[in-house]
Amino acid sequence: MAAIATNLQSTLRTQLFPLPSHAWLLSLATARTPPLPLASLMATARARILASDLTTPGLLDTAYTASHTLPAHIINNVDAVEHRLAHDVVVQVADIENLSRSRWEQVEELEAIERGEQTRGREVIRLPPVAAGDEDGGEGEVDVGSVATTQNLSSAPGGGGGGGGSVGKATHKLVLQDCKGQNVFAIELKRVEWIAVGKTNMGEKILLRKGTVIARGAVLLDPDRCHLMGGKIEAWHKGWIETRLARLKEAATVEE
Repeated sequence: MAAIATNLQSTLRTQLFPLPSHAWLLSLATARTPPLPLASLMATARARILASDLTTPGLLDTAYTASHTLPAHIINNVDAVEHRLAHDVVVQVADIENLSRSRWEQVEELEAIERGEQTRGREVIRLPPVAAGDEDGGEGEVDVGSVATTQNLSSAPGGGGGGGGSVGKATHKLVLQDCKGQNVFAIELKRVEWIAVGKTNMGEKILLRKGTVIARGAVLLDPDRCHLMGGKIEAWHKGWIETRLARLKEAATVEE
């Protein structure tokens, strides 16, 4: 089993994934008797990492955590004009906002949704067959009524839909967190197609490639130097949706 854990760790390292600890992988490999095939274990490991908080104790390899974090002396220094990452860093999304629309416009749109002035239907999505060895297995149906709310949010200003704030012209500000729990603001230097309110999930993992620019304490997102890895932390995303209207109202009031 130790050899299987080592093999999984080596493969994940070559795929630029956050590197889990040997103990975490060993626990995964011994969870079933007989153990799952290596390909299934790899798929499970990837899915669980993407759905996990990277700061969870024992999840990541300690050496990896020490060497794959954002430089604290740069992200905490607003006087630093420009710095380029010396290595790849995987971060997770903690917040997102569309700077192209006023906060009151976003508040009004979300309030309209709460009043039922926009369609909030329920639908059933039939998933494709799951890969062999997956814990759930087989083909199934998922009631995504809760997802419908998120999809409707994407039609709000700055969301994944149309409206006055076209996503193609939008500029987004994100809060990103590294595996040590350090938070940093990030701004689109150039439009990144897969970033949008209602489209980007909380806890989603993003790979910041070596050479990514940090200026005045903020990461400048360039589509050539950031890669979407996917994932979602359910508790984070649910909390973000539930509190977003209140936070927007508070921020809009302060701006008046």
